[in-house]
Amino acid sequence: MIQLPQEVLEAWENKEGPVVLTTVGDDCMPNSVYATCTRLSDDGRIVVADNYFSKTYENISHGSPGTVLFITPKGKSYQVKGDIAYYTEGEFFDFMKSWNPKEHPGKGAVVINTREVYSGKVRML
Repeated sequence: MIQLPQEVLEAWENKEGPVVLTTVGDDCMPNSVYATCTRLSDDGRIVVADNYFSKTYENISHGSPGTVLFITPKGKSYQVKGDIAYYTEGEFFDFMKSWNPKEHPGKGAVVINTREVYSGKVRML
């Protein structure tokens, strides 16, 4: 796993609105969803709560990589691309359950294992 650059960590702390999580189906069709229940793990991985995923979950279960796109209040965008791990128990699942709103199901924790990072068109990693 690649560590996120300090600039991206700081941008994440100040991100505006939901993130966009994109996966790809077996038919090579992308699927994007807004995700509001997100956090960074202690080791800097993006964790997204699976509260109501359907196609996203299907894509992940077939091994889709993913990307998380977010923006800062000043309009600077960041995109983190990588492999996705899905947990229904263990450390990441427990972490997700600790901050996911109780009114949402929190069926699983989606964890992005970073391979590439972009700010706009500029590749940072």
